[in-house]
Amino acid sequence: MPVISFANSKGGSGKTTSALLLACALAEIKPTTIIDADPRHPVTKWAEKDGKPDNLTVITNESEKTIQDEIDDAAAKDPFVIIDLEGTASLRMTYAISQSDFVIVPMKEQQQDAEAALDVIQELHRMMKASRREIPYAVLFTQSKWVKSRTQRHIGNQFRSNERIDTFDVELFEREPFSAIFQTGGTVRGLDPKKINGTEKALENATKFADELIAKLRTSREKQLINEVA
Repeated sequence: MPVISFANSKGGSGKTTSALLLACALAEIKPTTIIDADPRHPVTKWAEKDGKPDNLTVITNESEKTIQDEIDDAAAKDPFVIIDLEGTASLRMTYAISQSDFVIVPMKEQQQDAEAALDVIQELHRMMKASRREIPYAVLFTQSKWVKSRTQRHIGNQFRSNERIDTFDVELFEREPFSAIFQTGGTVRGLDPKKINGTEKALENATKFADELIAKLRTSREKQLINEVA
């Protein structure tokens, strides 16, 4: 079953938000586990509030010593496993990525985020070379704005035009409902549109992200099967 890690060695990249949005979207169609491997445990705190989907299991990781077993156990139980990693380079990140079927590298269109994303991508390629195994990955632009500065456009275009780096077509925009769920608990779908603006657009944004991720998983699986036959 697909194990999907969210990795960026810089905090504040939108990693936890995008991981939770994906987990909630996938839980609408299949049982899903999200492993909270961020030492701040933001997903665990969210899960303690009302509104967590019944189809979504939250596992709180405490140490790099246990994360591999947690991933194996979750993958044996649920069709989808999401891992929200800490915002620093660590053994925990290395262990999780080594067991992943897909890695999402979230980043804002800022120079520090871009440098951290490239560090993760370089580490991914080193791990693939060492293990002689392809680990599909893609960059996800987060906290995007409708009106972008010249610098933001330039950074985004640098990644999108790089043939060696896959990027999501969907961007997760900076939306009030995405931050609201951490305060209220529950999912974007469960928010009251009379109290939180833009819930419909936010739900559409998150759903398109999940749909594109599923499409990328299918494509990577097809490539793997072709390579096995060849």
